[in-house]
Amino acid sequence: QVQLVESGGGLVQPGGSLRLSCAASESTLDTLDDYTIGWFRQAPGKEREGVSCISRSGGSTYYALSVKGRFTISRDNAKNTVYLQMNSLKSEDTAVYYCATTYRFCSLNDRWYSGWGQGTQVTVSS
Repeated sequence: QVQLVESGGGLVQPGGSLRLSCAASESTLDTLDDYTIGWFRQAPGKEREGVSCISRSGGSTYYALSVKGRFTISRDNAKNTVYLQMNSLKSEDTAVYYCATTYRFCSLNDRWYSGWGQGTQVTVSS
C-alpha cells in the first residue's frame, strides 16, 4: 500500500490562496496513477470530512459543497503528485488536510480510503 506525504500548508489571510501537494513517499515504489485520490480535512474538535477527490486518469473530480467553486483538484501522474489548489480561503477552511488512496470510484467517504499521510496544517486567519 502506497504511503502518502502532504505538503504546502501554512498560514494565509482570508481571501488568500494555497496549493497543497500529495505525493508518494520516497520509500515506496508504487505510483499514484493506480489510485483514486481523495483530500480530507479535520478541524479541531470536528470529525474528518471529505473535501475533494479525483479519478485515476484525472477525468472525474468531485467536491464538497463547502469548497465547490473555490478549490480545484488536479493530478500530474508523470510527477506522481496530486494537487489541491485552494482559493478564496475562509477561516472555516482552517484544518489539517490529508490525502489518501482508494481503488474505488471517487467518493468523499473516508471509510474507503487508506495510505493516509501525516497531514499538512492550513490556517486561515488575519
